[in-house]
Amino acid sequence: MKLARFVVCCLVWLSAPSVRAGDDGFKPLFNGKDLSGWVNVNCHPDTWSVKDGMIVTTGQPIGFLRTDKMYENFILEFEWNHQPRQDDRAGNSGLFVWADPLPAAGQGYFARAIEVQVLVNLEYRDKKTGAVTASSHGDIFSIWGATCQPDRPHPTGAQRCIPSENRAKGFGEWNHYRVTAKDGVIKLAVNGKAVSGVSKCNPRKGYLALESEANACHFRNIRIKELPGSNPSPDEVAMDGTGWQRLFNLRNLEGWKDDPGHLGHWRPTDWRLVYDGKSEAKDKNLWSAKEYGDFEMVVDWRLTGKPKKKMIPIILPNGDHEKDAGGKDKQIEIDDFGDSGIYLRGTGKAQVNIWTWPIGSGEVYSYRMDKKQPPEVRAGVTPKMNADKKPGQWNRFHITMKGDRLTVNLNGKTVIASAQLPGVPERGPIALQHHGDPIEFANLYVRELK
Repeated sequence: MKLARFVVCCLVWLSAPSVRAGDDGFKPLFNGKDLSGWVNVNCHPDTWSVKDGMIVTTGQPIGFLRTDKMYENFILEFEWNHQPRQDDRAGNSGLFVWADPLPAAGQGYFARAIEVQVLVNLEYRDKKTGAVTASSHGDIFSIWGATCQPDRPHPTGAQRCIPSENRAKGFGEWNHYRVTAKDGVIKLAVNGKAVSGVSKCNPRKGYLALESEANACHFRNIRIKELPGSNPSPDEVAMDGTGWQRLFNLRNLEGWKDDPGHLGHWRPTDWRLVYDGKSEAKDKNLWSAKEYGDFEMVVDWRLTGKPKKKMIPIILPNGDHEKDAGGKDKQIEIDDFGDSGIYLRGTGKAQVNIWTWPIGSGEVYSYRMDKKQPPEVRAGVTPKMNADKKPGQWNRFHITMKGDRLTVNLNGKTVIASAQLPGVPERGPIALQHHGDPIEFANLYVRELK
């Protein structure tokens, strides 16, 4: 009987899942060999690399490398080491927690997120009180529209937690961070001791990201232990990053039909694509090399021209122009800052318009003006509201094209809702429109829909 029990016990032991000795529930977030599981969002291809089991950033240009998976509640551990500099400037980097997958609107560097600072050789103090307002020892703070409440009030009232003590080492030395994130609360331990924290974070589910910001920095031993979730509401969850691809690589016009006549006119300038309105190409619009069927597109834009007085018609909600007693178009004078747009599926008729008319950007001009179209089509392509920001400020389009239906979200507001574009091609390239006016574009991303 004892022998039988022994045999049974052995069989049970052999059939059980293997458990590594000392297994604590952590899993590698970086395989030590390549960047599988990570997405280079907005940096050059050579900004991020792998060397000797480390993720290495050159620090140039500024941007971030994110996970391809969202996380909610977790414990994250990693080590970082800022490489020595020949000057006295700070070594800057960071960890983004619960980040959006794309840069925030109107800037090409950072996402909406809660940042855990990875910094060397910097301390700011309030000029009046002498209180530390930023440090190199594990600050946690909200960036670009995220919100949080610091564990200790900040001297200036900012949403930033200054560490309770200085524990981070300097250039060329390894530091250990342990980040515990649960139900909108983040706690940071620096080299073995908890020193800072924030709560009431929004978002509280999203991507993790490493930041490139001006200095070479190494990361290693990145591992994560996921904790049970708590079902956050949709407005507490970051934007879905699945499938988004860059249309602009920051360096050149690769991926676009780069006619020699565009040279010097469509110009990559840092994170912006700057157009002076004077292309010498036969087709002055800038067309994508690839064709798209159903897709979503994110693009930031701002008109940079000087205003000119212009008389324009008054557009009614049904797409018609308001008439006077004699049946002629009523006219109003505006400050016109220019005109441009986004061409969809290879045709200028399917154009999401950019301008400073009172009706607002987002309209599909050629469909609205086509009196042969049914009334519901013309009304559908007329913006429901003016969601534009002031001229010169950055705006963000989120365009969805599915079948012959178009939805345009401008600065967080839906101005065109599932409008029908009869006869629109099934596939075609995307274009940034030439209209003879200066304009800047940025953060051009697209994802194909199935």
